[in-house]
Amino acid sequence: MASMITSLIDLNADLGEGFGRWTLTDDEALLSVVTSANVACGFHAGDPSIMRRVCAMAAERGVRIGAQVSYRDLAGFGRRSMDVPAGELADEVAYQIGALEVFARAAGSRVSYVKPHGALYNRTVHDPGQAGAVVAGVRMAAGAAGLPVLGLPGSLLLSAAEAAGLPAVPEAFADRAYTPAGTLVPRGEPGAVLHDPDAVVARAVRMAAEGVVTASDGSPVALRARSLCLHGDTPGAAGLALRVREALGAAGVRVEAFA
Repeated sequence: MASMITSLIDLNADLGEGFGRWTLTDDEALLSVVTSANVACGFHAGDPSIMRRVCAMAAERGVRIGAQVSYRDLAGFGRRSMDVPAGELADEVAYQIGALEVFARAAGSRVSYVKPHGALYNRTVHDPGQAGAVVAGVRMAAGAAGLPVLGLPGSLLLSAAEAAGLPAVPEAFADRAYTPAGTLVPRGEPGAVLHDPDAVVARAVRMAAEGVVTASDGSPVALRARSLCLHGDTPGAAGLALRVREALGAAGVRVEAFA
């Protein structure tokens, strides 16, 4: 993966990850910090009322709305890998985008991009069938105009998006550990998620300003990213997101949504 020093970074967060009376993310607080909102579309979390509320708040604050599509896995929060036939997966991706689009348009906005969640995100890094199915679903929902797709740099998902004529947006994760190959350390392994706020802030600034992340073995890895994910389901997520944004500004990195 080639290095690219950038002074522009988009901040995205996973929002609307509740269901009924159960809530997980502090959507209102995070929407005051991020520039892009990955809204759960009902398959791993979220329900119609939550989707409507998050879209309304995002539109009011000028935050771009993205469809966070997933395997159909409410019980497992979308973090269990599934062998879904490509045609069925494409239909399910299109279905989720279409559902969110209804609420985005009702709020005076629209779905501006697509990002897979959890197991689907990780599967599309190396599985050409699942990556192609996600892209086919995006095409089905968005038509000729298409939609940008967020994914891991060097992933098959971004390659499939580019091949289909869709904007491919590479992203990095401020609070996740990386392997020397530039992929995410699986959540089940020790140290996969960073919990030290100072370390998360420092890592975010280095990734955005220098295009480099320190891998789990201590080696530097070039990481070209246009968007930075700040997870919304960790304790103190909103406060940490604000710290990251302030630190980026102090380092001369402009926070701006991708085109």
